[in-house]
Amino acid sequence: MLTQKRDLRTGTPVWAAERKPPVAHASLDGNLDTDVLIVGAGISGALLAESLTEAALDVVVVDRRSPMAGSTSASTALLQHALDTPLSELGRSLGQQAADRVWRRSRLVVAALAERTARLGIEAELAPRDALYLAGDTLDARGLEREAKARRSIGLDVELLGRRELLERYGIRRSAGLLGSGDFVADPRKLTAGYLAAAGARGARVFAPVEIQGVKENTRGVVASTTAGFRIRARHAVFATGYEVVEGIQAKGHSIQSTWVIATRPQRRKLWPSECMIWEASAPYLYLRTTGDGRVICGGADEPFSSAERRDSLSRRKFALLQRRLSSMFPALDTTPDFAWAGTFGSSETGTPIIGRLPGKRRLYAVLGCGGNGVTFSMLAAQLLRNLIAGDGDRDAAWFAPRR
Repeated sequence: MLTQKRDLRTGTPVWAAERKPPVAHASLDGNLDTDVLIVGAGISGALLAESLTEAALDVVVVDRRSPMAGSTSASTALLQHALDTPLSELGRSLGQQAADRVWRRSRLVVAALAERTARLGIEAELAPRDALYLAGDTLDARGLEREAKARRSIGLDVELLGRRELLERYGIRRSAGLLGSGDFVADPRKLTAGYLAAAGARGARVFAPVEIQGVKENTRGVVASTTAGFRIRARHAVFATGYEVVEGIQAKGHSIQSTWVIATRPQRRKLWPSECMIWEASAPYLYLRTTGDGRVICGGADEPFSSAERRDSLSRRKFALLQRRLSSMFPALDTTPDFAWAGTFGSSETGTPIIGRLPGKRRLYAVLGCGGNGVTFSMLAAQLLRNLIAGDGDRDAAWFAPRR
């Protein structure tokens, strides 16, 4: 059981403006025994390690890179509950009952992540944000009206804005927008480091670099072998390897995408009201957020990933496109990039992640994020897998389970 290897990012993320938060880790120099082995020391592995150690399980985390050196550092950390697939359309794929439950769970997950981060005292620049969803080529003004009704039907409070309201309040020229609340932004590296530290305080051990070359399941648990010749025996193993997919796991319509991001200089002028997150009902869509020091992060121009070389060859043109689109939306902004980077993420037809027990296995699990909700889905994985490994199951597990 192996994972695909990818060059997950390039360029300099805005988080590189500060020194990388330290994460205590060691070199693996022998065999180990543990309750749960987590492969991957990014945000998914961190949240899962913290959750499982709270459940009094012994946890070992390994990564073939150093901690937080994969896609986590390229994240823009928009902690939002809205899936890429609108609620008004998701029911066609999953059935309306399932779509409603998935959206409700996503909203609860975002709130739980904020509450847990505060309770643990993790300093990660976590800040509440509204989210403004603009009409685009996927949903026009009439489509946003249907989406507003769908969200209100499951208890989500949203405000539908018309063309005049958008222009007067935000200076944005679009036919309509949908304003919601309950989301957050954060620094993804600080968030990951904080959760790994919380898990470490309860005894979790982090080893890197460690490359797993194979995992075998037996009646007592699993045995993972490393390229250095060591063995890690565990009762359970989780592949929290993000967008480096576990071989043999597929999802209908799943694909790997590249995205490009710029972060402007700190702005000297007042930004838009509440500095809400902004994104579009388009494919691909533009997404915006601000940082604590007044920068605007603008990302998008996504397209299918073919190779790191191909992605990087497009970067100059993609960064210029993002700058033009940001300037078109907010002409008064200084859109000069201080930072620019490209990253990799998973995408699916439904915008839902793959989380759960691997097909035909009893003690092997996988976490595969899809769409623009990476951190949100990482928290969902921490909840689901804690319930599956240390509890009595999870009522929503079937909606996210891996399939061949």
